[in-house]
Amino acid sequence: MPPALKQRASPSGFSSYFGARLEWHPLQARMPFSFMNAFIWSFAAFCPPLMQASLPVSPRATGSGVRCRLPMSHVTLVAPHFMENTNRYVAAFANLAGVKLSLISADPVEALPPGLREKVAGHYRVKDVGDGSQLAKAAKALAASLGPIDRLTGVLEQLQLPMSHAREVADIPGMRPAIARRFRDKDRMKQVLRAAGVPVAKSSLVYSQAALEAFVDAVGYPVIVKPQAGLGARSTQRIESPADLRALARVGMVPTADSPLQAEQFVRAREHTCETVSIHGKAVWRSGTRYFPTPLEVLEQPWQQYCVMLPREVEAPWTDFAPVNEAALTALFGPHPQVSGTALTHMEWFLREDGSMLVNEVGARPPGVQIMPLMGLVHDMDFISAWAELIAFDRFTPRPRVAAAGAAFFRGQGPGKRVVAVHGLERAVEQAGPALVLLKAPRVGEARAAGYEGEGYALVKHPTTDGVKRALLGLVENVRVRYGG
Repeated sequence: MPPALKQRASPSGFSSYFGARLEWHPLQARMPFSFMNAFIWSFAAFCPPLMQASLPVSPRATGSGVRCRLPMSHVTLVAPHFMENTNRYVAAFANLAGVKLSLISADPVEALPPGLREKVAGHYRVKDVGDGSQLAKAAKALAASLGPIDRLTGVLEQLQLPMSHAREVADIPGMRPAIARRFRDKDRMKQVLRAAGVPVAKSSLVYSQAALEAFVDAVGYPVIVKPQAGLGARSTQRIESPADLRALARVGMVPTADSPLQAEQFVRAREHTCETVSIHGKAVWRSGTRYFPTPLEVLEQPWQQYCVMLPREVEAPWTDFAPVNEAALTALFGPHPQVSGTALTHMEWFLREDGSMLVNEVGARPPGVQIMPLMGLVHDMDFISAWAELIAFDRFTPRPRVAAAGAAFFRGQGPGKRVVAVHGLERAVEQAGPALVLLKAPRVGEARAAGYEGEGYALVKHPTTDGVKRALLGLVENVRVRYGG
């Protein structure tokens, strides 16, 4: 065994895999030692043209005039817990040719499925993945053992700011805190967009009840009140009267100097999304969905079933929104998009009855509410793997849209903490027919869901948009979930 590579007990939090569990102390090395790797490097030195054709380009290899060809792009994925959906993203990077994958997680590496664990080069366990300092410490340890990190990434909205801090501290390419705040801090986001001439609703970050009341006086009822670093429509309140304003205190929403609230003018409109793939700040692909009903209405009516639809047609209003989307992302990515501007972004926007369009919120991360699998269905591709390739290599290959797709979410009715009955599943499945591609049915006895996505969902795909609409309608009209206990 080479002297730079020795087997020993793993230090606290860190483990890497190279046959047995090993800790690697590289001596100016960029990849684990092996006779094959030594041969590759020797061959590359004498035959660079051949190696350039066969080895992927590391995103770090951007020197002036000369593009170095490295055998691996080191991607570090922040995966809070190794749940089923998270493991799909882990697998996407692990199975991507040319990627050396390391993980930062609150879970031990043993929580990964064995077949996936074998494909991971390194793992560092932290107590809190939301702490940028802990992420930076983990990233430095992984880089010291496995070589410089080319990409530090994660899926969740809440991770974007701490990851940007870790990139800055550990000198990892990618989005820095000043840009990440434009996406995470909703007031800062609206300021940047407004300054760039992008249409947004009137808003203000309020630090006291008096300031909130003054904003209401200025714009009139109704208004929307939500946390400064909100996620979608979660914890969002619609205020329609002075009584509603006073009632905010009962749900713990009191603006203070330490915990300000975002106050916004309420917009009566249909709500859509715009998913955009950008490389170095340039949009190379767009998609979009429609919410039925809006997320806010879903939050206000906990019993209400809802749907997300991605039409087959690439047409208005999404095509009309493209210039607004481009202007918004240009403003948010800032003056150096070659560093921060490679991303899949999720933008929520309003279409009013008069045809005007307003940006609501933007996330610099993959979308939720099943939009990732919907995009995969309509383009006949694995969109999680496509996102992994985008992040690892600044590379994306568009495919034509060949179908429409949609997601229906099943949410319960009545008081109670558990599901006591599920009705109408057989009828719903029969009506959906071959359009139904996935059903996660609510189960009697399971706990009432804390989030607005409910206890179950279904995904449908059809060659036509009307076919998807019929399938979604049949699902939400037939399935009834009851709470009790």
